Amino acid sequence: MTSLETRFAEAESDLSGSRQRLIREILAHPEDTYFLSSRALAKRYDLDPTTIVRTIQALGYKRYGEFAADLRSHFVTRITPYALMKSAVRDKRSVADHVEHTLEMDLHNLNALRSKLDVKQVLEIAKRIDRARRILVVGIDFAAPLSHLLAYGLVSIGYDAEAPVGSAGNLHQKILLLGPKDLLIAISFGRCLQDTVDSVIRAHDNGVPTFGLTDSEKSPIARFCDGSWITSIASPSFHGSYVAVVSAINALLVACSQLHPQRSLTVLRRKEQEFRSRWYTPTAGKSGNRNSGKYE
Repeated sequence: MTSLETRFAEAESDLSGSRQRLIREILAHPEDTYFLSSRALAKRYDLDPTTIVRTIQALGYKRYGEFAADLRSHFVTRITPYALMKSAVRDKRSVADHVEHTLEMDLHNLNALRSKLDVKQVLEIAKRIDRARRILVVGIDFAAPLSHLLAYGLVSIGYDAEAPVGSAGNLHQKILLLGPKDLLIAISFGRCLQDTVDSVIRAHDNGVPTFGLTDSEKSPIARFCDGSWITSIASPSFHGSYVAVVSAINALLVACSQLHPQRSLTVLRRKEQEFRSRWYTPTAGKSGNRNSGKYE
């Protein structure tokens, strides 16, 4: 059970029937409530804010913020694209309001990362990457672009990194090739995907160091990895918000590039020479001007 479920189970017999029904409703539909303030939560259930405060105090919380943190952790264990979209549809906002809310949540997640992620933590993981013979970055579905971003960025500055694609069998074979001198980085959120969690467990069983990017200290990635960064993806969007995760990856890539700046420059210089032949160049005699309504 989540912390909130545990507290409710312990206090249930001492709660009135109305308070029991309130907590059960909140637990059953956290996608509708995890981002609400105490006043907004009271308004949603047509209650006085004092009733909300006294109910959460009866669960053993001293402040609403503590309850809200546990409610969010409860939510992320059940998060799905459908649950997020359902929550957004129920929230009677205009399309413009939904867009504004999404941008606000992105900014909130980024500010939360900025306040919690210590530069020393970034340097510690960067040095662990630097010591690794090979780095395997595992991310599936919506996390796949994140894994490719991190792996491609590391390769660009001289590290042997890969984000495997294809079947679960291909992923497991890659993990079997790893050893204690390598590193597995897993990226998954909410309840976490089975294949990603299995990758961490298999790597750990083989003595491979592991590190995770996830959104809760109670997620399987956080529990099974040797270390992890907690980065919120909370958002009214059906796919979650990855703004803060990308920012964390950017910080890590910068740290890795600056550990050996001359090596990074050497590798990037070779890539720049290669890219000169790959950048778009207008073909002589062909304007390709879309505004003209035709191509010459």
